[in-house]
Amino acid sequence: QVQLVESGGGLVQAGGSLTLSCAASGSIFSINVMGWYRQAPGKQRELVATITSDSSTNYADSVKGRFTISRDNAKKTVALQMNSLKPEDTAVYYCKADVRTGWTSRRDYWGQGTQVTVSL
Repeated sequence: QVQLVESGGGLVQAGGSLTLSCAASGSIFSINVMGWYRQAPGKQRELVATITSDSSTNYADSVKGRFTISRDNAKKTVALQMNSLKPEDTAVYYCKADVRTGWTSRRDYWGQGTQVTVSL
């Protein structure tokens, strides 16, 4: 019914940049909060950044000042611009969206994840 598809992951050297994108599609009535999460091997998934429908943002302390989250409500997309990447940023990055598909249906949807690897 609803799909989130991430793109933009890859391999980059420390200090480099990547931009991740996520597109939502399907029977979408509205999208509230969207966010990016990441999970490194052996670790729990953690929040990276979130953005509300009116573009209020929050960031994890570890990425504040380096990452920027943005969204396009008309296109139903969310992006994460990652600058000054560190090896510690290596993880699978997941897109999440709080989606309302009707007046009686609202829940979180997750993308499949995209790998980001930062080398020394």
